[in-house]
Amino acid sequence: MAGPYRFFANRTHGMLIKFKVLLNLVQHGGVNASMRHASQIIRRDGISGLLRRIRAMDSANPKGSMYGNDYAEWLEHYAILDHLEPAAVEEHLKRVGNLPLISIVMPVYNPNLVWLQAAIESVQNQVYPHWQLCIADDKSTNPKVREELLRYQTLDKRIKIIFRETNGHISAASNSALELATGEWIALMDQDDVLTPEALYYVFEALQQNPAAGLIYSDEDKIDETGKRFSPYFKSDWNPDLFLSHNMICHLGVYKAGLVKAVGGFRVGTEGSQDYDLALRCIETLTPDQIVHIPRVLYHWRSHADSTAQSGSNKGYALRVGQQVLNEHFQRMGINATSELLDFGMYRTRYKLPDPRPLVSLIIPTRNGLKLLRQCIESIVSKTEYTNYEIVIVDNNSDEEDTLKYLDKISREERIQVIRDTRPFNYSALNNSAAKAIKGEYLGLINNDIEVISGDWLSEMVGLASQHGVGAVGARLWYPDNTLQHGGVILGISGVAGHSHKGLPRNAPGYFGRAQLIHTLSAVTAACLIIRKDIFWEVGGLDEENLKVAFNDVDFCIRVREAGYRNVWTPYAELYHHESASRGLEDTPEKKRRFYSEAKFVQQRWGKILLEDPAYSPNLTLDREDFSLSWPPRVKAGIVK
Repeated sequence: MAGPYRFFANRTHGMLIKFKVLLNLVQHGGVNASMRHASQIIRRDGISGLLRRIRAMDSANPKGSMYGNDYAEWLEHYAILDHLEPAAVEEHLKRVGNLPLISIVMPVYNPNLVWLQAAIESVQNQVYPHWQLCIADDKSTNPKVREELLRYQTLDKRIKIIFRETNGHISAASNSALELATGEWIALMDQDDVLTPEALYYVFEALQQNPAAGLIYSDEDKIDETGKRFSPYFKSDWNPDLFLSHNMICHLGVYKAGLVKAVGGFRVGTEGSQDYDLALRCIETLTPDQIVHIPRVLYHWRSHADSTAQSGSNKGYALRVGQQVLNEHFQRMGINATSELLDFGMYRTRYKLPDPRPLVSLIIPTRNGLKLLRQCIESIVSKTEYTNYEIVIVDNNSDEEDTLKYLDKISREERIQVIRDTRPFNYSALNNSAAKAIKGEYLGLINNDIEVISGDWLSEMVGLASQHGVGAVGARLWYPDNTLQHGGVILGISGVAGHSHKGLPRNAPGYFGRAQLIHTLSAVTAACLIIRKDIFWEVGGLDEENLKVAFNDVDFCIRVREAGYRNVWTPYAELYHHESASRGLEDTPEKKRRFYSEAKFVQQRWGKILLEDPAYSPNLTLDREDFSLSWPPRVKAGIVK
């Protein structure tokens, strides 16, 4: 897949802005498209909005870097999008009539009283009034805790309290709080955290829009001891593979009460990861469309010296329990896999390979480029630990003598086949034709400029591709300078798609660890892609008529997703990608016209889908590939209908 276009700008101290239209810009739509894009921003957000977008796109500006976004300034401009007028909410709720009661469950033990007060009052300040706060005090040793809780109970009859006779730890205390709950929905809250005033209304709104929902979760950020908000986690929609890497539901998690009761509430013995365990047991009974994400920060997680919000190492035991509950989940679901605790506090799932090992056919189109091709083939043969594979080289009109001799030589090897295809270059057609001739149950689309790094790359990818419901599996690809070339594909970036975390240095975690975690994505690059052959043909293979060179993998993966499969990216299959080394850049008028035509085709075919990638947040930018904040976000203002 060819890279998406990027804009570059120079700043003149906020007074004059001059666009520099560089090569990539021209390649991907030209000056007219850029000016149309800029005029749309001005109409919507004014000149100041355009200036913010330019600053965010300027890689020399710290605000535009992956972790340098000024969240405080962003909140100044866009927190208003979540704001709701209490009077308008009240009028709307009167019209609706049947309003669900939401029970907020809060275990308490020797809290900081100031933070406890803030937590309780954030519930009292909800614009949605149909709630109850169910507090279980786990025999706090500070007598002032009881006094404070009783005071709030006297002030608000919606607050219910039980004082446990013995200290039972957080699972037992949470279950005691659950016994007080009479609502149709259960929301989980910690004793020192804070809800936004609109939190429960947006939960109600989600329930109205998704009547079959069983679990709802929102975005979250952190709040320090002075009340400053920071580190927003703008999550994807339901992402089953990311959820096995860390508890992405977390806060604000809201569960159907009957579901929580049916699975037995919180399990004693899972303290520290009791919320993760509850979520795992609940999702086992739900379909993906019953798990609903609200792309708004509804929960502020208090960060202090003793909290996991500040450092997961403060509760290292919780991480080990998380590994335990994941492995128990695999056992209950009959999944032949194990979870491993990573050194940065998240998890890796290792899937056992099918027995016997299926044959994998690696399809490698090529034309000349002997040095690259030899490097590719030799790295596969010498480093790949998975042994049941064949290599199918599709020679597309090579005419260099050394290349032809090499192809003739390796074609005599037992598991290497060379197919001659003399048609004009058409990446999709070359792969489709070869896919009809392969023997393997699985096929791999491999560029000839790929070089294997990790010996278990193919084992990792086949292990994932063999899981129920998995379609295409993509790898982590590095440039030769050890910056990231491919961390998966995000739809909508620069109008079509872009590579997640492109340019990220080695060992950098990416956005909330996503560059180091297995997760579900809408698309992965065909530079290194593994998929079951029957799924490949179920969706019709690559589009060789309309997408001969560019974006065929994006289109293919979207069709795989539309057919009901999930595409997965793994960082544990690592290879170098000497990108475009064999075919060159899109730098001739003919190539530019063809590229633009194919980009336009994908936009017309998929339309709105490109701008609503469920694996990406509408609060993150489509102008860059680094998970920067979006100026403005693509969420709608909180308007009560």
